[in-house]
Amino acid sequence: MEFICYPKCSTCQKAKKWLDEQGISYRLRDIQQENPSAEELSRWQETSGLPLKRFFNTSGLRYKALDLKNRLPDMSREEQLTLLASDGMLVKRPLLVGEDFVLPGFREADWEKALKG
Repeated sequence: MEFICYPKCSTCQKAKKWLDEQGISYRLRDIQQENPSAEELSRWQETSGLPLKRFFNTSGLRYKALDLKNRLPDMSREEQLTLLASDGMLVKRPLLVGEDFVLPGFREADWEKALKG
């Protein structure tokens, strides 16, 4: 499993602590050092079954500065993926990527369901 996060993010820290407490092994990936590619994001979005908008960090400063709330609806899927891949701070985090699931953001109940079935 891959745990993609921004180490300074309090939600990411909370999710990491939860994973550690559950004894779940993962590979840590700092989103600022190793931003997901458009191909990865596309694959993850398809695996998750969620709308692509769920992969945007809608509460982030960069999202607001770019006025993406108003711009995203007019952008193609490819344009959105390219934009997400251009800046890790636009990506919703943490992201937990398993073989058959992808979880953007940390919702303990969702993570527990995916990991413990």
